[in-house]
Amino acid sequence: MPPGGGYPPPGPPGPQGPGSHGPQGHYGPQGPYPPPQQAGGGRGAGLALIIGAVVLVVLLVAGGGVLYVVTRPGGGDAGASAGAGLEAVQHYEGLSADHVEEGETVEYDVFPPVGGEHYPVWQDCGVYGEPLRTEYAVHSLEHGAVWIAYDPGLDAGQVEALAGLYSPGDYLVISPVEGLPAPVVASAWGSQILLEGAEDPRLTEYLVQYVQGENTPEPGAPCSGGFAGTEAEFDAGGGTSARMDD
Repeated sequence: MPPGGGYPPPGPPGPQGPGSHGPQGHYGPQGPYPPPQQAGGGRGAGLALIIGAVVLVVLLVAGGGVLYVVTRPGGGDAGASAGAGLEAVQHYEGLSADHVEEGETVEYDVFPPVGGEHYPVWQDCGVYGEPLRTEYAVHSLEHGAVWIAYDPGLDAGQVEALAGLYSPGDYLVISPVEGLPAPVVASAWGSQILLEGAEDPRLTEYLVQYVQGENTPEPGAPCSGGFAGTEAEFDAGGGTSARMDD
């Protein structure tokens, strides 16, 4: 956390996409609609749908820690609105938020990661055309960003559509990632959904629900003023420890 406590107002946005995302508004605190935990009227209905549902908890023991994978049949999570199409979202608990030194490689239990140990500096939100250093991006998830990862082989039209979701100030990180389990994967801290492509309607629903969502460990923390480079730039010696937080 910067000296003096708290977080300063977000600085200039990171790399930008080629357009804005139209009527959906911004994905983050600067957006025109309330934070995701208040958006829409379906939270009570969604909760009612899962009352009495069986919650399956699988304990994955790795590296001395415990990762809880929580699925809620037929209803997604307690915050998902009724009929929102988010029943495919996977939820994870018990995620470490510890910092590791820049340059260290973290072995994550989920790919792409949905949380866990990360660098003291976050990845600037924005659109990137090359892969990112994962440990920076995970820190952005801690601040409430959603990481939209897409297969590098995705056609140019779909890549452009994904880039168009971002407007300056949004809490989105968009980048290609090798070896994804689906053409597009959206991840927030503690949750993830596999998508068929850029036009999958669940993507917008996921963003509304999980950008700065209720499980965000550090809501309101910045998504700019951190690291704005790619993995290749990091490997070339472009890492930075200019911004730190707790």
